[in-house]
Amino acid sequence: MAELVVALDFKDADSALSMARTLRGTAPWMKVGLELFTAEGPKMVSGLKELGFKVFLDLKFFDIPNTVQGAVRSAVRLGADMVNIHALGGERMARAAMEGCAEGVAPGQTPPLVLAVTMLTSMAAGDLPVESAPDPSEMALDLAVKAKQYGLNGVVCSGLEVERIKAACGSSFACLTPGIRPASAEAGDQRRVVTPERAVRNGSDFLVVGRPITKAERPEEAARAIIEEMSRAR
Repeated sequence: MAELVVALDFKDADSALSMARTLRGTAPWMKVGLELFTAEGPKMVSGLKELGFKVFLDLKFFDIPNTVQGAVRSAVRLGADMVNIHALGGERMARAAMEGCAEGVAPGQTPPLVLAVTMLTSMAAGDLPVESAPDPSEMALDLAVKAKQYGLNGVVCSGLEVERIKAACGSSFACLTPGIRPASAEAGDQRRVVTPERAVRNGSDFLVVGRPITKAERPEEAARAIIEEMSRAR
């Protein structure tokens, strides 16, 4: 069953936690990204956990294997339920991330999911700064297959790519899909977007939605509408 992850793309903890409280009991997951974590630090994760949310710490680690291993270990010890790295970091970095995850898990703690970012959903053909770059969807599929081989739990990918990734990597290989936009919403800076219904039909396990919920006049109603659309797709 696909789950909704709300992106708390706010500048400060007060705004983010206020939104989280509004959505308490509606959405099970909250996402803490680069802007919010840089502004407020680890307390954002602990604050959301205290409110009863599962937390996706979206920092997209991409560094030498030893550094990524330590970063993932620290993220797990913070209480993150899901973390991500860049698939482009390769096998040694990916395996180091999984080692860091194992090192950070406390007795009795459920190990978090470690996902690999394939291609950002804000990128389209021609955006890669290299000549003869492959199509983003083809590159996402190739990186997902490698992430599976490296022992990661799943990938971050567009809903346009989920069906092929699931076919290649298996139904238990998690696919988290950003770039979710209800039919009535503007795409914003996202490029490879899908509706909640299409993402679920294609097999996405987690749908990340930010502005269509957090900028809505009634965020709770917006979140419920998306969850209902996800349910209809199932």
